Parts: sequence; structure tokens; C-alpha cells
Amino acid sequence: MSKEMQELQKQWHSMMQTIHTNSNVVSFMNSRVGQYLDDHPFVALSLLVFIAVSAIPVAFFLIFVISTTIVACMGVIVIEGVVVSVGGIVLLCALSGLGVLSLAVSGVLSICYIALSTLINYWHTPNYGRGGRNSYMQLYNALWLLM
Repeated sequence: MSKEMQELQKQWHSMMQTIHTNSNVVSFMNSRVGQYLDDHPFVALSLLVFIAVSAIPVAFFLIFVISTTIVACMGVIVIEGVVVSVGGIVLLCALSGLGVLSLAVSGVLSICYIALSTLINYWHTPNYGRGGRNSYMQLYNALWLLM
């Protein structure tokens, strides 16, 4: 074996000793999961490959989440302004419609009041006379003048 290869082997052995003497590694290897992975090296290798390969998509997802959170926080101001403006316009339209509706209802009620008061005055006033064709014509003419 060449000298460089021996040097590389020593460095590898030193690095493995450092890993095996680490307290976190020792406690993990003494746990049930560590014992299972130590007994099943193919499962341990599969798990290691899965973790290594899934690191990039997870990193992209975290970058996406952070960037959308930042954009959402900045966009809330704009969206809130738009929502308040649209809400104000909708409120203005609704109140205008209610104003027109209240004018129409007031007009109808006023016409009903005038018509009913004219009818009541007709029934209780002796000027128009009672019965006959002439009294109905006078009532018709009175109502026609109201409209």
C-alpha cells in the first residue's frame, strides 16, 4: 500500500473514532432504533440515502414557505386597501339603493294616504251626495285629480 493511501486510511480511522466517541452517537446507537439499524445495514443505508436525497426538496419547500410568508405580509397592506375600497363602494351602492327604495316607498305610502283620506272624506261629507250615478262620477273625478 502506498504512503498516501496509508495516510488517508489513518485520517478515515481518526474521523470514524471521533464519530463513534461522540456522546450523541453513542446514545443513539444504544437506543432501539440504533440497534435495529446496526443489525440491518441495508435499511440504514436506505434511510441515509432517503434523508440525503430529500434534503433538496425540503429546502426548496422551506424557501417557498418563507418567501410566500414575506410576500403575504407585504401584500396584506395592498390587499387590505383594495378590500376596504371595494367594501366602501359596495356600501355606497347599497345605501344609494336603499335611499331610492325609501323614496319610492314614501311616495307609494303618500299616495295611499291621500287616496284613503279622499275616500274617507267622500264617505263622510254630505256635499257629494249619497247613492246614484252622479256620486260615483264625482269620486272618480276626485281620484283622477290626485294622480
